[in-house]
Amino acid sequence: MAKNKQKHFLQLYEPVHDRFERFCRARVFGKMEYQDLMNDTLLVAFQKLDSLKSEKAFLSFLIGISVRVLANHHKKKKEDSIADPTNFDLQDVNAKTERDAEVYMLHKALAILPEQQRECIILFEISGFSIKEIMELQNASESAVKQRLKRGRAKLVEILTFESDYKKEVKNGTR
Repeated sequence: MAKNKQKHFLQLYEPVHDRFERFCRARVFGKMEYQDLMNDTLLVAFQKLDSLKSEKAFLSFLIGISVRVLANHHKKKKEDSIADPTNFDLQDVNAKTERDAEVYMLHKALAILPEQQRECIILFEISGFSIKEIMELQNASESAVKQRLKRGRAKLVEILTFESDYKKEVKNGTR
């Protein structure tokens, strides 16, 4: 019986692995290791597999659990929900290419956004969820989800443009 449950779980997980990993990487930037979030989430998901209502909703099931796991992690660490920009001066030893550096900067910028905007953008832009699915995950109206996306995108542009301009000024010696 346990073997069948494990096999069933792996069959559900394998097709969504990449999308789930991208969500976890973007969601936890600067807070904890994404692998830890994935592992903790998968453990809870396996234990609660019987409560899954629809196999089509498995990725939503995982993301909902990961959001709660991350919230519990923050409570345990007694962290503020507002990101402290001084925590994001970490060097990513894996950022060897220009693309990796751009992804690093995007994750750094995402970490500065308010939690609901960050989660909404990650779900829509990175994980590929529809607005309807995000409405269910965030328990919000369609207009609220669209507003979070709009404001989050605008704030990302502001953050990324500022950083880019600042780096150019430093490089040119004007700052």
